[in-house]
Amino acid sequence: MAVTYSTACKSARMSAVVDQIDASATAGTLEIGTTAMASVLATFTLADPCGTVTNGVLTLDFDPDISDTSADNTGVAVAAQIKNGDGTAIITGLTVGTSGTEIVLDNTSINAGQTVTLTTGTITHA
Repeated sequence: MAVTYSTACKSARMSAVVDQIDASATAGTLEIGTTAMASVLATFTLADPCGTVTNGVLTLDFDPDISDTSADNTGVAVAAQIKNGDGTAIITGLTVGTSGTEIVLDNTSINAGQTVTLTTGTITHA
């Protein structure tokens, strides 16, 4: 039988995730990478606080959209992870695409040196 959490519990758990991302003296980062994060394509500094939680969903603060004005490497973006300001991975295994994924980019084909823009980021508690 699957475990089920109340919405209030999901929100509390996701709020704890926000606290972990924002716990460091500096803002957290979002790294976009290839499969299994074999290569980091772009890195973004998150807002602090990094987002808000409503009904068990963490919505990252990308308003206004945030960009990496010089991508690190060339490849196809399919994965992402969020680290706190100390570089500790807080969330891994995030999906990346141009729609229907946790992290939405303007384009998943990234070339080193190009500008990469984030448009939305939502993480839903299971």
